[in-house]
Amino acid sequence: MPASERVPEVGLNPDGSPGPEVLTTGELTVRGQVREASNAVLYCETVHEGRTVACVYKPVAGERPLWDFPDGTLAQRELAAYLVSEATGWGLVPPTVLRDGPYGQGMVQLWIESAGDQDGALLALTEDAEPAPGWKAVAEAQVEEDRTALLVHADDIRLRRIAVLDAVINNADRKGGHLLPAADGRLYGIDHGVTFHTDDKLRTLLWGWAGEPLLAEAVTVLEKLAAELDGSLGERLGELLTTAETAALRARVRRLLETGAHPVPGGQWPSIPWPPV
Repeated sequence: MPASERVPEVGLNPDGSPGPEVLTTGELTVRGQVREASNAVLYCETVHEGRTVACVYKPVAGERPLWDFPDGTLAQRELAAYLVSEATGWGLVPPTVLRDGPYGQGMVQLWIESAGDQDGALLALTEDAEPAPGWKAVAEAQVEEDRTALLVHADDIRLRRIAVLDAVINNADRKGGHLLPAADGRLYGIDHGVTFHTDDKLRTLLWGWAGEPLLAEAVTVLEKLAAELDGSLGERLGELLTTAETAALRARVRRLLETGAHPVPGGQWPSIPWPPV
């Protein structure tokens, strides 16, 4: 049987990478903690059929309450973001599950080892008045008391897809450090705990396409997403989000399709997260 036709091992994706099923099996073993995180983030390992898989475990018990996200848990929102990402077909969020662990129920996500800037930087500061070819302007940044620079991001299809996903899930915290380029060339977005709010809270470093027409592929994806939100995806998200939040999600998808353009900053909420990285 040709390699392309081989049935993948149970729990693995067709390309041999770990799927979400791998994360739900085996005992989680805590190996360390991400100290700079505002909530409890534990680096763990789980063993699946003799294969050790690295993952991130964020127990609900370690979440700090947020006054503007009072319903549900951050872990539920992380899983909801993964489900929406999978529905797009773009695979922008690492495999994510909810399960019990050493400190109770929490979000468990495949650990992505960042390849850094091996294929070029995604974000940069420039003292030029306009972005260079291949770059998109975000905002003017104060770098010293009397000096400013232009914050830019790459005009990269991977970033553009994440910008669409963020608009759909209403991501309030798309920082540079939440973008992980993998060794295989894929780009992942992580840390989706503050998403799906009913109010417009989109805060991101990916404003470079604001107001520009959506690409044809994005329109196709949004049309597919709209249909799935009225079916099984909507039912699954209804177990993780409030009725008002799922209604707002459907409304955002409809609005993107009606306008046919990337959203622009609303002005009633800071448009860039702090700190930006």
